[in-house]
Amino acid sequence: MKKNTRVSGLLQSGLIFSAASFLTGIGNYAFQAIIGRLLKENGEYGLANSSLVFIGLLSLPLAIATTAVTHYISRFNFSGDDARLQGLLGGCRKFLFWLTIGGSVLAVLLIKPLSDFFHFPRTSLTICALIGVLAGLWGAFATALCQGLAWFKRLALIGILGVGLRLAFGGFAAMKYPVAETAVLALGVALLANLVLLFWKKDLARPAQAISPWNREFLEFLLIAAACVIGGYCFTQGDMLVAKRFFSNADLDAYSCAERLAAALPVVVGPLLAVLFTHRSGQQHHAAMREQFKLLGLYAAGLVGGAAALFLLRDFCVRLIFGRPAPEAATLIAPLAVTMVFVGLLQALALWALASRWAKISLLYGGLGITYWLILLGLGKTPAALLQTMPVVGGLAFGILFCVWLVTMKRQKLAVKN
Repeated sequence: MKKNTRVSGLLQSGLIFSAASFLTGIGNYAFQAIIGRLLKENGEYGLANSSLVFIGLLSLPLAIATTAVTHYISRFNFSGDDARLQGLLGGCRKFLFWLTIGGSVLAVLLIKPLSDFFHFPRTSLTICALIGVLAGLWGAFATALCQGLAWFKRLALIGILGVGLRLAFGGFAAMKYPVAETAVLALGVALLANLVLLFWKKDLARPAQAISPWNREFLEFLLIAAACVIGGYCFTQGDMLVAKRFFSNADLDAYSCAERLAAALPVVVGPLLAVLFTHRSGQQHHAAMREQFKLLGLYAAGLVGGAAALFLLRDFCVRLIFGRPAPEAATLIAPLAVTMVFVGLLQALALWALASRWAKISLLYGGLGITYWLILLGLGKTPAALLQTMPVVGGLAFGILFCVWLVTMKRQKLAVKN
């Protein structure tokens, strides 16, 4: 009874998180509209968005670790073993703390050569990106603990506070200083919303003997999580770095507008995947799968419905961002929306596999993501070439992963029956 209550509470708070994240998505869209109108000179808008994607690249090490930690915390949270859970929380806090320190040092060392490779033009922009990376690393620390403990209502509060800070700071700063640096710094300011967790610090620091998460099982899962996170980044954001490396300022502005609109599709319905991952990590019996398939169905329906709406309203959406008609951006939305549907479905299958500890599928997803990005880097040197390549390669990747996922599901059912 207690476990069923916990599952229903998880789904309820997860749906609240999804609704709040939808509001957060609207806020982030408003932020795009602000910088789209204010950063309209010399390609500053495209430069700002590609810098934000660049921050995600440098934040990958901690994203990998937090995914693994979230999975382990979820398992013990659902098991009802509170003493073991508190010990694991203590051990994971130490692990994430030192990894965050290491990630910060690594970011300092890599940011200059990587910014040169992707042709970021100013040292000031590199410094602002570094500030965003460091803030993001500590924000990921907080998110992992909240998601693992199924604190989705608290995550929803953090998201709403964060987008409020981003709009307030970004709007004011961009009006005074209409350069890409202001938009990048706004991300770092938004991440200060994680400080609200200090109100619940007692829940995160109950007295317990710290248990180190490090063992062979955790190390194996960490490697699998690395494949999933890297693959996810390549599928969802790798194209922006390709555009930054090869496109002119005018093309980058148009592409950034269309890409940010299309990339919002999996982001808006993404909270359902966060709930699915937490739920699947802790519950894998037959009864729980019904709820998980419901979440998967809602996610897929939201993804396809959102893509259709974006296509129908593409001129209107672009006009809201730039404050004027921009047919050069609107024409890019159709292939990008199709690509993001495939990308979103790939993410769902990958997270299901990761939570189920299906190592081969997770590794395949990572390999497909890296291959996808390398193909875009090799062929996508103009907007037309990139947009011809993305939906084709993305669709092929989804077809491959879906077939392997179905075979694995059937084998699992047969194993349970036998």
